[in-house]
Amino acid sequence: MTAVLQVRNLVKRYGEHTVLDGVDIEVAEHEVVVLIGASGSGKSTLLRCVNLQEDLDDGQILLDGVDVSDPRVNADVVRRKMGVVFQAFNLFPHLSVVDNVTLAPRVVHGVDAAAARERALALLARVGLQDKASAYPDRLSGGQQQRVAIVRALAYEPRLLLLDEITSALDPELVGEVLTLVRSLAEQGRTILMATHEMGFARQVADRICFLDGGVLVESGPPDQILADPTEDRTRQFLRRVIAAGRLG
Repeated sequence: MTAVLQVRNLVKRYGEHTVLDGVDIEVAEHEVVVLIGASGSGKSTLLRCVNLQEDLDDGQILLDGVDVSDPRVNADVVRRKMGVVFQAFNLFPHLSVVDNVTLAPRVVHGVDAAAARERALALLARVGLQDKASAYPDRLSGGQQQRVAIVRALAYEPRLLLLDEITSALDPELVGEVLTLVRSLAEQGRTILMATHEMGFARQVADRICFLDGGVLVESGPPDQILADPTEDRTRQFLRRVIAAGRLG
């Protein structure tokens, strides 16, 4: 069976600096693949390349076997098949929660307004935010805003969900509610590629963990193997720093 996402020999440079150097990653249907690594290792750049927000210097991005990195491909059409949540919530402050969630389905995907609202309310109910549908973002906590951002990404049933350090902007007491939602999505069989610095969460939710260092995919494998018994010295060094910082969980 063809993987949902295939990243082949991906190279990305900014001037003379190589940010991604020949990265190969696959994400199968219903699989959760978690990217770990220090800041500057290339995790966020990889996600932006997958979402075609960055031009590639070499390599390919395939979605369901189709080379979507081909310059002749309409990037906007491809992005409609992916849901993306970034570190910042990026909610429209002048729109209510339900209007934030329904905007893309209505305007981009042509979904009937009533149907879009019905789905939005159902999704908000599933994450415990049905009572916030008419509220504006500035009336929500950071954790609530990030949950709305995730719901917005799910509103048009994306083929692939990309999550980029979605808890990094949250106060520690709000991290748990967002990770609980992601864990629920994983249990529902969503196909997810995510970057996180929450190692304990990565251990719980990932089918596979990929460690990046200096733009290179150093090793990948099941969580227990990568986090408890990595084969590469660079991985062991990174995890020792994580343990010293008390973030392994």
